Amino acid sequence: MTSLTPLYLRLAAEQKSAEVTDWPARISWVVGLLVLIAFVYWLMRQGWKWRGSLQSDLPELPTAPEGFADGEKRLTLTGRYHASTTAGQWLDRIVARGLGTRSRAELTLTDQGLDVVRPGAADFFVPASALRGARLDKGIAGKVLPEGGLLIITWAHGDRLIDSGFRSDRSAEHAAWVEAVEQLTSTTEGTAR
Repeated sequence: MTSLTPLYLRLAAEQKSAEVTDWPARISWVVGLLVLIAFVYWLMRQGWKWRGSLQSDLPELPTAPEGFADGEKRLTLTGRYHASTTAGQWLDRIVARGLGTRSRAELTLTDQGLDVVRPGAADFFVPASALRGARLDKGIAGKVLPEGGLLIITWAHGDRLIDSGFRSDRSAEHAAWVEAVEQLTSTTEGTAR
């Protein structure tokens, strides 16, 4: 038995428990991951700025004319403004002049045009002569809903045709808006001739 005792003691002396956590390695992985995430966000921001510089030829957005609020309102809507895109290209988002900023929106349609008030973002006005139509659709850059979930208003600004996407708090209002905008565009086309 005496010959086994030294072996037993030797084996017991050699056993060590493994380190539970390698803190330097873990911290370096976390820091590396945070740097990667920051880099990706920086690239996204640079892409947004680059798109804005490509669209810098877009003229300033018009504002509502004097006495607009005094006119007779055809329709009003409260809801969300989702995006503006090049007409017919639902993924080509326009970011210049603040049109790329999502926000709450209050729309007012009169015989003079469409006033879009956006708390926290740039308001704009679309004269009746610039309105080209309206339709119900399911998607615009950054937002996809069930069929007919978005009100898309097409309008001209400078030399561009723009689709702007809105969603009312009460989506049943969308059909009335399409009809009213179509009536207004047909009326303004008739008086322009």
